[in-house]
Amino acid sequence: MKFLDQAKIYIASGNGGDGCASFRREKYIEFGGPNGGDGGKGGNIIFKVDDNLNTLIDFRYQQHFKAKKGENGRGKNQTGANGSNMIIKVPPGTEIYNEDKTVLLTDLTKIDEEYILLKGGNGGLGNNHFKSSVNQAPRKFTKGELGEERWIWLSLKLFADIGVIGLPNAGKSTLLSTISNANPKIGDYPFTTLHPVLGTVKRFDKEIVLADIPGLIEGAHEGKGLGDKFLAHIERCKYLLHLVDINDENWYENYITVRNEISKYSEKVSSKKEIIVLTKVDLLNENLEQKKIKIHQKLNSDILFISSFNNEGIDDLIDYLFKYNEITND
Repeated sequence: MKFLDQAKIYIASGNGGDGCASFRREKYIEFGGPNGGDGGKGGNIIFKVDDNLNTLIDFRYQQHFKAKKGENGRGKNQTGANGSNMIIKVPPGTEIYNEDKTVLLTDLTKIDEEYILLKGGNGGLGNNHFKSSVNQAPRKFTKGELGEERWIWLSLKLFADIGVIGLPNAGKSTLLSTISNANPKIGDYPFTTLHPVLGTVKRFDKEIVLADIPGLIEGAHEGKGLGDKFLAHIERCKYLLHLVDINDENWYENYITVRNEISKYSEKVSSKKEIIVLTKVDLLNENLEQKKIKIHQKLNSDILFISSFNNEGIDDLIDYLFKYNEITND
């Protein structure tokens, strides 16, 4: 399934049905009087969160959504049927904005949550409503109210326990394919990941969801590289898993580059708990223990060392992730 995290769609609620002007005409009844029924209400536009969805790809193939019109009233005081609602299913984490993206209309985060964005028009009144002592045979009735219509933007921010970040080719996709059920594209060139990929790590009855975020470069918050398009997806993550290639001579500068881009994008994201992982230790030319000492002197933080190629340190990493996830859930 392809990934799509933004979509512009047109929505329109249903018009109300017209009221009816009718008179009772039965044999032996001389003064039947008015019996025109009311029109039915137009259908609403309703957004519903579906846990089985994790992309907005369906909206690439359908951009127009219209609810049904209410039926017109009929004689014998018969009210027209209400128009059926248009229910639009979206993945959890979907934000809805107005056409120019200046106003957040709603943020849908809970499973099976429903939100009525546009209400259908009310039905018109039949002539039976206008009967009075001075007007026994009114021919007046009202038209149904018009529904609402507008263009809106849907924006998806993924839900995941862990956001996997780092420079291009830091080993994010390889790690995700090693420890989870995901099958991201892997290559020996930058930007092999062009869209976020979700993976699930399971252990007995527990699981952790990871989101592989496309690689960041300096100036990403200003739109360089793949830009800040995907930074929004780590806003909902509980914490960050920062991967750094241990073989790069500028590994520390690379780490600071990514941290700076996240800080410039959002202080909220920058303040999230971070787990630092040094990757590709199997390719290291110098002594690993000596390298660890140098790294710990630079970074005053918990650091893990792994190789996705020969699974070195992978079990320790998974243990750490599950232990920390339990702490954050308490």
